[in-house]
Amino acid sequence: MLVAFGARGVVMRRAWTRYILEHDRREQAGSETSQRSSRARSRTVDSNSTTLRALQRQCAEADAPGALPEAHLEAYLACKEYLDSAGQTLRSPSVGNDPRLTLRAGQERVRALARHHLLDWARGASRTLTHEAQQRVRVSDKIETAQRALEIIDSALKLYPEEPKLRESEAAVREFITTVKVSHWIELAERAAFKGHPARAIDRYRDALFYLSRGTMKEETRIETAERIGREIELLRARLKTRKIAQTPTARETRR
Repeated sequence: MLVAFGARGVVMRRAWTRYILEHDRREQAGSETSQRSSRARSRTVDSNSTTLRALQRQCAEADAPGALPEAHLEAYLACKEYLDSAGQTLRSPSVGNDPRLTLRAGQERVRALARHHLLDWARGASRTLTHEAQQRVRVSDKIETAQRALEIIDSALKLYPEEPKLRESEAAVREFITTVKVSHWIELAERAAFKGHPARAIDRYRDALFYLSRGTMKEETRIETAERIGREIELLRARLKTRKIAQTPTARETRR
């Protein structure tokens, strides 16, 4: 049951991410949805007010302690549905001035709610996936799970590209991925050195430097890690040099 529940959560997160991306693309392209339900066509200002009250209750439940990140995403999608419906109603010439003011005020409140819940979902879901990635054993599983967290953050950044908290979350996940890759190659280098293969160990340390130079990481940490790897490489080179000297025959041995 736990495995099934976890798999269902993965599928839902990916489906919701695709929904957001596709919805954003449609808005940016300025295209209209080809079909609208009869329920949406028949909505009046009064029904929008009723929907708004129900939406505010749903948003409050999503903000309740212990609510899952998915509750925020559901609240966000409900906000988007309300905004679409209110926009359709405002386009009707039969709506008077006072109802228009009421609808526009409702739209402003819901836009703020939509932003709040999407950001909370992105931060919460990405944090959960990053924690899950930390518990994985295989390097490939760690990176794959962290990449799923990045997909969620990127979907939110497409809507709110200037949101600083999302940028911070993105940087944190990318730094985690870099750390996993660098640590993996350092571990392989240490194993090679322990088994008496200094040349191979040097190559593995160089691989670690490659990912370190191209990945996201705090500059102070990057410099410290690069210096530590550099010291290990120098020690290994000295070991190789000593081994070559020991293996080189002396002049006396050559004459013999």
